[in-house]
Amino acid sequence: MAGDGTKKVTKEELLAKAYKPAQDAKRYHPFYRGKIEMTPKCVIRDLNDFGIWYTPGVAEPCLQIKEDPLLSYELTNRWNTIAIVSDGTRVLGLGDIGPEAAMPVMEGKALIFKYLGGVDAVPICLDTKDPDAIIETVKLIQPSFGGINLEDIANPKCFYILDRLREEAEIPIWHDDQQGTATIVVAGVINALKLTGRKMEDTVVSMVGAGAANIAISRMLVAAGITKRNIIMCDSKGVLHPGRTEFEGTEYEGKWDMCLNSNSGGRTGDMAECIRDTDVLVASSRPGPGIIKKEMIAAMNEDAVVFTCANPIPEIWPWEAKEAGAVIVATGRSDFPNQANNSLGFPGIFRGTLDVRATTITDEMCIAAALEIAKTAEDRGLSNDHIVPDMTDWEVFPREALAVGMKAMEQGIARNKVSRQELYEHAESIIRRAREQTALLMKEGFIPPPPPDE
Repeated sequence: MAGDGTKKVTKEELLAKAYKPAQDAKRYHPFYRGKIEMTPKCVIRDLNDFGIWYTPGVAEPCLQIKEDPLLSYELTNRWNTIAIVSDGTRVLGLGDIGPEAAMPVMEGKALIFKYLGGVDAVPICLDTKDPDAIIETVKLIQPSFGGINLEDIANPKCFYILDRLREEAEIPIWHDDQQGTATIVVAGVINALKLTGRKMEDTVVSMVGAGAANIAISRMLVAAGITKRNIIMCDSKGVLHPGRTEFEGTEYEGKWDMCLNSNSGGRTGDMAECIRDTDVLVASSRPGPGIIKKEMIAAMNEDAVVFTCANPIPEIWPWEAKEAGAVIVATGRSDFPNQANNSLGFPGIFRGTLDVRATTITDEMCIAAALEIAKTAEDRGLSNDHIVPDMTDWEVFPREALAVGMKAMEQGIARNKVSRQELYEHAESIIRRAREQTALLMKEGFIPPPPPDE
């Protein structure tokens, strides 16, 4: 028994809990044969209504849109529809598994978009690894969508694809593995530093992994107040420093920038050297466990804060990190406290983006979302096991949507100008509708209960 009278949870029980989602997934996926479907949203009183929704009546909105293409946002569901585009080259922690194998992840993403953000998302997995072909494909499908979520595309081409599309596309383009992960980690760091009594500008951050996620996180942390020189980053070959000239003049511009402009102490060496004597660790590297050792956490400064974001299993189990001295531990998983997962960010961020019809998603919009995520958790009461909201705190999503939409209007990139109250009420209404619709479908049996445990 634990000292507070509750039953102490054993490591075996924690491990069993950690592996159960994967076991359930093996049974649930073939049972439901997918996670999303398309359902009507207009009245169908009898077959005569098809004369309105299809021929001959549909010719009228077609002609209106021909005269003004922007009316497609008013007369079709384009205003609320995005595409989730992936080539399957960097799926979760599984690597290059191909477009077909990426579909379960993209469907899951679409499910979260709808349930938490009220956003209709269409998974599109492309049978090409050519970055220019991906860029061209996204540009060609723009007329059907209000935005694009790039997902699970390998580094470094993901930077090139995002940068090109943000310049050339006419609708907002977002790469969740960069911007989404960065948003939620920044929110968690803001609150973790409050709890440990640290100032942003004085905090020393170690970062394990130098891929798309951590490069974007480092950029966003600096925008939030972390001193870039106080960041030490390592990749699989060791700490980034000016001597790592293999990145100079290559497509790995983000790594070379970190080599030149971070790590003021000039550290060299391996992962352990990167982590030593730092206040906050952010790991976005390979799935664990055992990638980061307990002795590495023990070598951090007092009241260490640890973010281990690898999926599906973090680089070190949370209980091991705490045994080694970490006071706050966050992972990307919903079955542990402090889920620093981008699912807390992208539904609300896209909700706000779509509702003001922003032309892009800026870093400032992401910071606005991060600040609102942090404030939502603070309003609920901060603790070492609650530095960010969890999925039951659904109010965070309309709050994010409001913050993002207001920032877009402030930056002059919003086509729709609405009041603060209108923006919040619309977001809250559409998100509530998605949740209540799902509950009704389950209640009426249109979504059947899952198969029983074996």
